[in-house]
Amino acid sequence: MDHDETGCQAPERPTLCINNCGFFGHAATRNMCSKCHRETVLKDEQARFAASSIENIVNGNNKGKDAIVVPAASVDLKSGEVETKVVNVQAATESVVGQPSEEKKAGPSRCLTCRKRVGLTGFSCRCGNLFCAAHRYSDKHDCQFDYQSAAQNAIAKANPIIKADKLDKI
Repeated sequence: MDHDETGCQAPERPTLCINNCGFFGHAATRNMCSKCHRETVLKDEQARFAASSIENIVNGNNKGKDAIVVPAASVDLKSGEVETKVVNVQAATESVVGQPSEEKKAGPSRCLTCRKRVGLTGFSCRCGNLFCAAHRYSDKHDCQFDYQSAAQNAIAKANPIIKADKLDKI
């Protein structure tokens, strides 16, 4: 039976990716494989963003409403295209010099009991302090947190008291 009579079309032969990567392409992805298509779409978006951001910098139309954050490593700009400006911030720093800094430099994290450096391997207790592996349990560091009342409150929240209305006697 002929394909034209039934209205069915013969399946198309698989086509290779136009970037010659060895995978099969599809018409929906412009005859590219999914990986090559994703890379080209990403490059197009980056180029479009770079062009619009350069245009905003040159024209001074940076309103912040449509601001899109793109990591600096993903945008390739030529050094000759962007003009650098030096801003004098000496007047701004003079007013801040007399005030104490709000951000304190965090020292190395140490166990509250033995003062051993714990770094990223420290354990936070429910009392709010940081401890090493030896002092992480509440009985090892004389924890002041009231576990009993915390458990009672958790049970009370999870199981509310339900009372039925009294029935009228007939």
